[in-house]
Amino acid sequence: MRRMRVPLMAICSLLAAALLAVLAPAQPQAQTAARPKLYNTTKQKLLEGKQVFSFTQSKFDIAGYCEAAKHFDYTWFEMQHSTLEFKDIEAMIAACPHAGATHMIRMPDAQEWHIQHATDIGMLGVIVPTVDDVDRAREAAKWARYPPVGRRSAGSGQAAGIWGINGVNYRQTINDNMLVVIMIETPTGAANAYDIASVPGVDVVIIGNNDLSSFSGFPQSDDRYQVLMNKIHDDTLKAGKIFGQANAALYAKGHSLSKDAKFFQNGPSNDGWTMPGRGGRNAGAPPPGEGGR
Repeated sequence: MRRMRVPLMAICSLLAAALLAVLAPAQPQAQTAARPKLYNTTKQKLLEGKQVFSFTQSKFDIAGYCEAAKHFDYTWFEMQHSTLEFKDIEAMIAACPHAGATHMIRMPDAQEWHIQHATDIGMLGVIVPTVDDVDRAREAAKWARYPPVGRRSAGSGQAAGIWGINGVNYRQTINDNMLVVIMIETPTGAANAYDIASVPGVDVVIIGNNDLSSFSGFPQSDDRYQVLMNKIHDDTLKAGKIFGQANAALYAKGHSLSKDAKFFQNGPSNDGWTMPGRGGRNAGAPPPGEGGR
């Protein structure tokens, strides 16, 4: 068998290239591009570990809404306990879509058509009340986002016109910007809290304090109420989700759970502004029926 003869010059070139590779300084890896901030500013604040507060909008009042929206993290549009209709909320946010407060609705339920209406008119978050089990939590998460993570269908509405601006593709970005908030308000919900919080697509779990007190029969000062509240808190954090409470007056500061509670109905405005026309009651106070007992 003939042996192949390799020229000496080629061998020297290979050795030189290998030596240069060893001696060359390591090149830094390209840094991953920073993830752009969300246009859902409330969700962005939550991801940064900040507390967020709302004002509750229960009446059709364009001027009043547009003024209040300048001062809070988000709007709690109340559809569970008010006569507001989707067309009312649609008109209010159309009048001042970028006033400041993130648009969110407390839904009457977790039905597909209700959540589709909410998202199509421009909501960046839905709040689903009285969740007792994973089925209701799954419904809320499923209809709030587009495929492949959800089953929101493509439809008309003003949402894309509000958020699909300045080069933003609404369809490609809204899933990340959507905020799904689940309310646990009964002992049954507390018992199932870990399973509820673990549902993919659920972002935040909050306690409906007044109803949890009502359904359990325990005043919020009662040790048995505290046990229920602690369980929901522990299970929510164990599932890796954000914890909150409806009653900011009692739980935003000075309570053992305050350091972990991030999402509240009502609470202080960002700039000290107070809501006019409420008999001197601060906008941060719970609305009637939502306070402590």
